[in-house]
Amino acid sequence: MPNQTQAKHPLKMFALNSNRPLAEKIAAAAGVELGAATIKHFSDGEIAITVDESIRGADVFLIQSVSDPVNTNLMELMIMVDAVRRASAHSVTVVIPYYGYSRADRKARSREPITAKLIASMLQKDGVNRVVTLDLHAAQLQGFFDIPMDHLEATPLLAGYFYEHDLLENLVVVSPDHAGVSKARRMADLLHAPLAIIDNRDPNKSTTDADAVIGSVAGKNAILVDDIIDTAVRISISAQTLKNAGANDIYAVATHPVFSQNAVEHMAASPLKKVIVTDSIQLPDEKNFDKVEIISVGDLMGRAIRRIYTDQSVGTLFLNEERENTKA
Repeated sequence: MPNQTQAKHPLKMFALNSNRPLAEKIAAAAGVELGAATIKHFSDGEIAITVDESIRGADVFLIQSVSDPVNTNLMELMIMVDAVRRASAHSVTVVIPYYGYSRADRKARSREPITAKLIASMLQKDGVNRVVTLDLHAAQLQGFFDIPMDHLEATPLLAGYFYEHDLLENLVVVSPDHAGVSKARRMADLLHAPLAIIDNRDPNKSTTDADAVIGSVAGKNAILVDDIIDTAVRISISAQTLKNAGANDIYAVATHPVFSQNAVEHMAASPLKKVIVTDSIQLPDEKNFDKVEIISVGDLMGRAIRRIYTDQSVGTLFLNEERENTKA
């Protein structure tokens, strides 16, 4: 009998244009080299892709964040999937560190699309066999897929920052609104810290009143937890709310640094001491300002890919990651 972890098909991994540095880290952690492919953009915006090596019979992993420019990166991924499938790959797995359109996960108003579901349907129709992603905006998006999906979690890595820098004393973990309580509670559990909530009932009219905080933050170091920082208006106003309520040092923690519009200016002018994010989205130099600390998810995703490829449990990886990054 062959070894249970011995794969029958060669492993091939390709990076598209959204986040080459992260793809290189993922490939190194998975123990493979990135494959060769040519990606061209014509003057009218059309995309042409050629796979420059044989992938016949291979298990192929394609790495692409659906980040800015969102639609271009999405089309690159869709076209690459088609190219790989037509080149007789044995299986196609898309690795999406940042799943764009994930916030459009339900009909909040009449006649709205559910774009996150549309993207899932497009990927499946394109011939994808499996999806690997990181910290979806809502975990139930996994139900939009009728193919296997591995939903990785960056929270233990982000919590590990506070262990590594000996910042565990006098902490309180804060959710910037009621919707994010479950994610904040997960961080609070890892840091053995109490939980507080910004009572922000209307995200478009955020308050800076100290009374808007549910829980005790006075005299404590606060960690604001979110999955995405986009325009940074909410996180900056939440930081000011905590400062008004008597918090000491204030940190923001998020998996995906979208940092659109004037996000950098908002955070630079806010009471935030540090903004701790992952490299799920590649930050250009102008958005990587002095408050930002970047934690790589390359090793986590690479080891997950290796486990998927060799038919090992990905769930045990989560447990190991939590133990490694939250050692007291």
